[in-house]
Amino acid sequence: MFINVFILLSTLSNCMRELVFALEYAPGTNAVADILADNPETKIRSLSCHVTPGNLWRVDHVTGGQSALDELADSVADAEYYTDCLARRDCEADWETQVLDRTDDALVLYSYWSRTPSCTSIPHLALDHFGDGLIFQTTWVGQRYEWRIIAPDSTAYHAFRSAIENEIDDTTGVTFVRVGDANDATPDDDDASLTPEQDAALRTAVEHGYYQTPREIETYELAEELGIPGSTLSYRLRRAEARLAEAYVSDHSSSARLSSPDI
Repeated sequence: MFINVFILLSTLSNCMRELVFALEYAPGTNAVADILADNPETKIRSLSCHVTPGNLWRVDHVTGGQSALDELADSVADAEYYTDCLARRDCEADWETQVLDRTDDALVLYSYWSRTPSCTSIPHLALDHFGDGLIFQTTWVGQRYEWRIIAPDSTAYHAFRSAIENEIDDTTGVTFVRVGDANDATPDDDDASLTPEQDAALRTAVEHGYYQTPREIETYELAEELGIPGSTLSYRLRRAEARLAEAYVSDHSSSARLSSPDI
């Protein structure tokens, strides 16, 4: 189960600060970003990320359609350079990525990387500038790879910002979103609403009687209507239904009066 580490931020003292920034990859410069851009419903979120001066290891949770997950699994296994390496060349790093778990709509990846003199990463830059005791959270959707870092309040962020800008090349942009007290940070709740793709799939399903009993249209027919593969449609509907169900349960207490069962 994915646990958003920033739920724990309310327990942090006032001596911690949050830095939020995002990398923006140009098309054709990062294999993972290109796959995510072609599959807007797919998302990569970090479960954990740890760094030492010579090594980096992390676990990521990926959600999306089967074809996108297949592409991502192949890409991270065959990439010429590790995804988190900021160098755009073969830096001869010793790294590996393994699939820890796989379902129809989710993937858990474990990655390990040994640093070399010619390459670096955002966690390594943060370690160099901020020291130990850092907390990382990442969310990657499309070409946008967003980072949240919790570091000591005494941290000088200007030097870290300059280091990132010096490491990336012209194909990647970086936007610094905010620097503030960690206690002001809030959990990422962008999953509370439907994506445009899920909204379109759900509306089309309702309009064509997909939820009628008996159904007025089959899944493959609805997929043809939307111009997408049947597996993609099934994934979008499942995710939309799950979000709506979670929202309903959250808004209606167990003591609420229930309607008579539909027999």
